[in-house]
Amino acid sequence: MTSLRAPALAFLGLAAFLLLWEAVPFFGLVNPAFLPPPSALPKAFWREVTNGAWLAAILGSLGHYFVGLLTGTGLGIVLGVLVGMSRTAEEATAWVVRVLRPIPGLAWVPFAIIWFGVNPSAAVFIIAIAVFWIVFFAAQGAIRGVDRDLIEVADAFGFRSAWQKLSKILLPAAMPGILVGVRTALGQAWMAVVAAEIFGVAGVGQRMMQASSLLATDIVVVYMLTMAALYGLLDTGFVAFQRWVLRWKA
Repeated sequence: MTSLRAPALAFLGLAAFLLLWEAVPFFGLVNPAFLPPPSALPKAFWREVTNGAWLAAILGSLGHYFVGLLTGTGLGIVLGVLVGMSRTAEEATAWVVRVLRPIPGLAWVPFAIIWFGVNPSAAVFIIAIAVFWIVFFAAQGAIRGVDRDLIEVADAFGFRSAWQKLSKILLPAAMPGILVGVRTALGQAWMAVVAAEIFGVAGVGQRMMQASSLLATDIVVVYMLTMAALYGLLDTGFVAFQRWVLRWKA
């Protein structure tokens, strides 16, 4: 019975939330045009599916998402590891990082349009920037956090080159921290997708803006929930991958 308590409470909480959501527009507390009830969403979802807009928007966004995520994550890991391994590199890049890190991804939209035009490359650029700093700091911190005793042991066993230390000691020890950063980036990349597409690149963000301009809030909510579902699937898959990579810790 104890094992069923958590799922039961989660279900009751969700049911209560949906009932409250349904009641607010039903009793006229909020205009249904501004807050569509959950009961209106299946019809809106089916309409988007049958006219082909839903699949086209999802495929467009997933393309931007994965390319931007892989680009930002790859650069973040490589540069984070390199800076984490070298005190000189960390000191040399300290002020560059402090200047660029606080700039939000949306601030780069004008440059994305100027450099790449209104096309998928611009969206990829925005998403890559959104995830880069998360992964960079995770990788740098994870490398810096490796126990120095492990490096001394590596020296004792003859692992003296930088590559040997990196591949045999630093990366395996830092991998849990790096993967935490990558998992965080999965969610940050989804949040960046809409921002990257609102200026006209085809995808979920563009479709949401089109719907909101027509006050079709039911369609907007459909895409919001779609993004939440896709992120849930991706996060679940990544957790399984993370467990497989870190199976040596079990």
